[in-house]
Amino acid sequence: MEKLMVKSLYDLSHTAASPLLSAVCYPWEALPLIKDFILSLIEKLDREEYIEFGDNVFIHKSATVAKTASISGPAIIGAETEVRHCAFIRGSALIGKNCVVGNSTELKNVILFDNVQVPHYNYVGDSILGYRSHMGAGAITSNVKSDKTLVTVSADEKIETGLKKFGAMLGDYVEVGCGSVLNPGTVIGKNTNIYPLSSVRGFVPEGSIYKRYGEVAQKR
Repeated sequence: MEKLMVKSLYDLSHTAASPLLSAVCYPWEALPLIKDFILSLIEKLDREEYIEFGDNVFIHKSATVAKTASISGPAIIGAETEVRHCAFIRGSALIGKNCVVGNSTELKNVILFDNVQVPHYNYVGDSILGYRSHMGAGAITSNVKSDKTLVTVSADEKIETGLKKFGAMLGDYVEVGCGSVLNPGTVIGKNTNIYPLSSVRGFVPEGSIYKRYGEVAQKR
């Protein structure tokens, strides 16, 4: 289904994960590969540009990291990115340039494209956030179903992912309103806005405004 493919959701010129994502059809297929991919990138990093912050944790010299942040590897944090007070990065995190990882935000097994903002009390797990996407305060990804069964993606038909852990795929320029929950297997097309306090599931088309389940308008 083309609308769910990497090529429909992302401009790969805005991430160091381009080789990984260009090798898969659907973006969630990259989730089990993120850790090993980051480790392969670490081997090639310019040690004049990146500081080794801990075991397999490398931070660009121009990035700002609060002393109270907790970062586990493997992780790479790009140029001019800001990691704020009490951020919790649990590993397998590839964070691009000019990003904001905010106060008490938690990341795990993620790819953040350049200029992504998760600035206030966000949880992002087993997810990929496209270029200039933004999650409002308290917006989270839910990455495991309550019945612990494998995640499916619902679009025109259900697609089996074979994954137990799968949060959300956000296309480029997606805006997620405050307090929203992106349920397991959520895929949001480019240039889409999600209303605050939404519970989102399945596929939301490109260029949409998601108001509530069953009420999605196209942008004019």
